[in-house]
Amino acid sequence: MARIIPIRGLRYNPALVQDLSLVVTPPYDVIDQEAQNRYYARHPYNIIRLEYSRMHPEDNEQHNRYTRAAATFRDWRARGVLIRESQPALYLYEQEFVLKGRRYTRRGFFGAIQLEPYSTGTVRPHEETLPHAKRDRYQLLQACRANFSPIFGLYADKECRAAEILVEVAGPKPAVAFTDEMGQTHRLWPVTDPEAINRVLIILERYPVFIADGHHRYETALAYKEACNAPGLQNCALIVLVSLYDPGLVILPTHRLVKNPKEMALSDFLNALTAHFELRPFTGETSAFFATLERLPKHSFGLYTGSGRFHLLTPKPDTNLERLMPADRSPNWKRLEVSVLHHVILDRVLGLDSTRWADEDHLKYTREEEKALAQVDAGGFDYAFFLKPPEVGELVAVAEDGERMPQKSTHFYPKLSTGLVIHAFDP
Repeated sequence: MARIIPIRGLRYNPALVQDLSLVVTPPYDVIDQEAQNRYYARHPYNIIRLEYSRMHPEDNEQHNRYTRAAATFRDWRARGVLIRESQPALYLYEQEFVLKGRRYTRRGFFGAIQLEPYSTGTVRPHEETLPHAKRDRYQLLQACRANFSPIFGLYADKECRAAEILVEVAGPKPAVAFTDEMGQTHRLWPVTDPEAINRVLIILERYPVFIADGHHRYETALAYKEACNAPGLQNCALIVLVSLYDPGLVILPTHRLVKNPKEMALSDFLNALTAHFELRPFTGETSAFFATLERLPKHSFGLYTGSGRFHLLTPKPDTNLERLMPADRSPNWKRLEVSVLHHVILDRVLGLDSTRWADEDHLKYTREEEKALAQVDAGGFDYAFFLKPPEVGELVAVAEDGERMPQKSTHFYPKLSTGLVIHAFDP
């Protein structure tokens, strides 16, 4: 169902940049100012100057982070810092990483995906997005006419045959291999063999693509295409595709930091939770708290209220949580743990309704457990709620129902690297 297109990607010139670990970054949305400064200092050709350029106090409509990124992009191409693939390619991509003592290898490939409205069912989102991020990405796309970081897409190739075809023709030695600052190993092989590419594309035509990460980038690219109303490379966007059945596909949870809008006393809040949940204080080590949470039944949550006070919430046996959910939602959506947290606890108990879920003054999303605890202790937020990771099957079921999970419901680990392959819209 999805149309995937091989591209003549732009890559760093190995004669000028031998160590790619010095010039790549994670995606922009996980880079804070401290990390941005670190990447600027790491190498003069670091992709941060294109993907997430600094803002200056004197910025205006004519001179700003986006115009500087565009000027730098033109300069790097003119000087041969970035060079174009000689033939259209799909780029086999492996990420090797360790999580909780276990080693994984996730295998996918870069290409471009033809942009289609979600209504066609060819590309399916799985979670809501935040509007401010789309404005930023649109301005960058408009100025540079290129994708610097890929969308992360999933497709249901049970045998992982598409990736295996690329492995068979790629050869043992990658064109790019390095270990990044997180200790993750990245390997990249450009595959230009037309027969192999055609076999892969035939397989992909059978499947829709589910967006795992990069909803903002896809929706921005689609808006840019519609604004341009012209054929050509702006009708597609850079993507990395990974099979839903790849053994290296890992999802982690995204946790919630919450401010109490009702200024409810802690004792009253905990008592209100007991209407639907059994509340058990936890007094062990922090690591044991998170390990225990992982073993609890579905719709269980961890809660931190500051000063070392942890609680575990499990649904009461006689509680029908689905009955408490919005009536217009599908059964698959109602069963999501993140949906239960948002509607039963944040909305019904705290009065934090959906109009405030994108407001970081009341609700902040974080993937780092220790930092969440520290922010509650520092008084920035009243509570931290910790979730278990969703399953891939839940994501697919909700997307196939035509619905979306609440924003920041999933964290596919690790993030894709930005700067390995760039998709420019000029011929």
